[in-house]
Amino acid sequence: MRPSLESLRVLEACVSAGSFARAAERLFLTPAAVSLRIRTLEAELGQPLFIRAGRRVVPTGAASVLANRIREALTGIGEALAEFQAATPPPTFASRWLAPRLARYPTPGASIIEVDVSAEIRDTGAFDVAIRTGRGGWAGLEEYRLAPVEVTPMLSPSLLGTRTLAEPEALADFELLPHPDWEQWFKEAQCATPQGLRFLAVDYPTHELDANAALAGVGVALLSPSLFRPLLTEGRLIAPFPYVLSGPAWHFALMRSNDARQAPRQLCVWLCEQAREVA
Repeated sequence: MRPSLESLRVLEACVSAGSFARAAERLFLTPAAVSLRIRTLEAELGQPLFIRAGRRVVPTGAASVLANRIREALTGIGEALAEFQAATPPPTFASRWLAPRLARYPTPGASIIEVDVSAEIRDTGAFDVAIRTGRGGWAGLEEYRLAPVEVTPMLSPSLLGTRTLAEPEALADFELLPHPDWEQWFKEAQCATPQGLRFLAVDYPTHELDANAALAGVGVALLSPSLFRPLLTEGRLIAPFPYVLSGPAWHFALMRSNDARQAPRQLCVWLCEQAREVA
């Protein structure tokens, strides 16, 4: 039988800490629980891992080698998780629009509602209310439209410098952050897409990262003027054109169609009211 990852983690802690007692402190376990875990691991591996001399335990040479390999593997797992979390930040609408409003949601005595803001479609049984962006039509879900997806070019004053952006065609003089709606935005501006547009090689997964790149003067980003209004008000970003592409995608609140509970529905309705207040 293959040992569990938790048992291997206990072995690594015992070897690196130098005793079962110190390992127990690190792992928030009792020394007896650590000792039992090691005995179970020895039985599973079919060989001793520690030489017991009175109250002292000394790892065997093979146990030390195994513990070092486990440590390297755990470090790799930690690094992989950190990279994954850094690469998948929360959607911009959830962090900039939803989160501040949820903090004001009146819930005295109400049951807990699990709100899913992940970008991927999850099993409908995994949440009470979900926030999604798209054109609608999700099977088995009741949809509440919150706000259309809006974008307009935005850039930092440092990138603009002494240049001017009097017409959309002048964007050809700047590097642009990739976005699937650039061509549609030029149509909204009643302008043919300029020839020779230059796009940066990096395509960020969220508008939040696009905004950070724009703030750093990396290029011109297509961003939501409503979600990033504070940056415009503070003058940290500039929106040089009045043309704002709105839709066809929307931000939605979703709940299961067969969910008869009032709490999820009340939250969806309340979010719609919040959206109308700022419309």
